[in-house]
Amino acid sequence: MLGRALPETSRMDRYERILTLHRLLKAAHYPVPLSRLMGELECSRATLYRDIAFLRDALGAPLESAGTDQAAFRYEAGEGEKFELPGLWLTSDELASLLALNELISRSGPGVLAGTLAPFKARIEGLLSHQGSGKALPIERIRVIPWGERKLDQQVFRVVAGAVLERRQLRFRYRARTTNADSRRLVSPQRLTHYRDNWYLDVWDHDREALRSFAVDRIAEAQAQDAPARDVTDSELNELLASSYGIFAGKPKAWATIRFSAHAARWVSDEHWHSQQQGEWLPDGRYELKLPYSNSKELLMDVLKYGPDAEVIAPLPLREEMKILLQLALSGYA
Repeated sequence: MLGRALPETSRMDRYERILTLHRLLKAAHYPVPLSRLMGELECSRATLYRDIAFLRDALGAPLESAGTDQAAFRYEAGEGEKFELPGLWLTSDELASLLALNELISRSGPGVLAGTLAPFKARIEGLLSHQGSGKALPIERIRVIPWGERKLDQQVFRVVAGAVLERRQLRFRYRARTTNADSRRLVSPQRLTHYRDNWYLDVWDHDREALRSFAVDRIAEAQAQDAPARDVTDSELNELLASSYGIFAGKPKAWATIRFSAHAARWVSDEHWHSQQQGEWLPDGRYELKLPYSNSKELLMDVLKYGPDAEVIAPLPLREEMKILLQLALSGYA
């Protein structure tokens, strides 16, 4: 049951008042004064008392009055922590956010999750229509533009995701994009990573006896095994697979320093490049960004998109590598 039908004409108003009232009392460490409740719920004293009675009598909330004049309310000690509204209660804003999230998932990965999430989307739309007196939301106002998304086999994705969640070993054929070499792998899947509109699988590779990351779109003939997967701690996974810049695995070998023009700084200063990045505004309005990297390839590609507005300052090998890339690019226009 997703919320309980309310008999009043303004169903959404009362629905959200009940939900807000419950959340206020749930979070409060002390009795909440009547005046504050009226202000938070934007209702009259009489309406508030009706909502309190509904919450206590119809929904079974362990609600009691407090204070010398009984002008404050709270959940009974020991009972309020355990009490939850029956079913799932969400405000119309929260439902709209869920619908937008569902739209993002379905449009950024068409076919992979859209079919599975279709009933969920219909249920949310029904609830929003119910709470909004039959008014449908213009979901076409949400626009999602995928960028760089690669074709993904739906069946492979489902098998891979199932093995990750069920903690089972996985066997598959993999064709590396860099070398085009074909190999067979037996792995213990650790986690799925969605990065730049594409999916990657972090695993413990039993043949190499090491942590590896595979692009799911390059996986074929995936078969979940009966054997349980070997678990690797999050700290170990992050140390090798998430401590350096981008999707490339490996512990950081150096820190890159990139200096951006005052014009580009307006964008870069608000961007998240890496969890350990360090940014500093320079006196002349430029912006300096420092971050750890292992493989320079992806980092340099991202810096290149800023053209003359970005300069690699350090380390020197990275700066020289960038100079060579720029010279090679320029030679193509000779």
